[in-house]
Amino acid sequence: CRKICSSEEDENLIKRAFFLAREAHQGVLRRSGEPYILHPLAVALIVVDEIGLGVKSVVAALLHDVVEDTDYTVEDIENLFGAKIANMVDGLTKMSGVFKTDVSEQAENFRKMLLTLSDDVRVILIKIADRLHNMRTLGSMPVGKQMKITSETIYLFAPLAYRLGLYLIKSELEDLTLKYRFPEEY
Repeated sequence: CRKICSSEEDENLIKRAFFLAREAHQGVLRRSGEPYILHPLAVALIVVDEIGLGVKSVVAALLHDVVEDTDYTVEDIENLFGAKIANMVDGLTKMSGVFKTDVSEQAENFRKMLLTLSDDVRVILIKIADRLHNMRTLGSMPVGKQMKITSETIYLFAPLAYRLGLYLIKSELEDLTLKYRFPEEY
């Protein structure tokens, strides 16, 4: 992330976020058996290298699952990293809740979420990065979960990536969807 840091303060902000995320996810493993911290790191790398976002977005990417999965609150994040980053993390946390409901409720929740988050598109971009990494590591999930995740990806995330000009990400999301939905043909 040094290429996006314009000061030592930027580097320290990213380091603090990394160490908080590492501590918060200590001992937690992904379904693949990898340490959980590798996921927010991968999302942060996508945010920098593939989307081109800056320091605050990297910090939010590193912290994107901390509030949802640990005892940390949005208020804790605000006290440690400021209101803007806390709002981004809060938006990412709320966005995760959208996908844990039935289809019609999910559509309404997603509509509301897009309206409330339209003031900071970085939240949606980080969520796309999160989905891209989850799709890249989808092989360790049960087939039923793969089908649910690929459906959301092809109907929501790929078109959203396209509309936001993330053509390579859109294509990769589509390719990964085909890989898991139609493995024989793929």
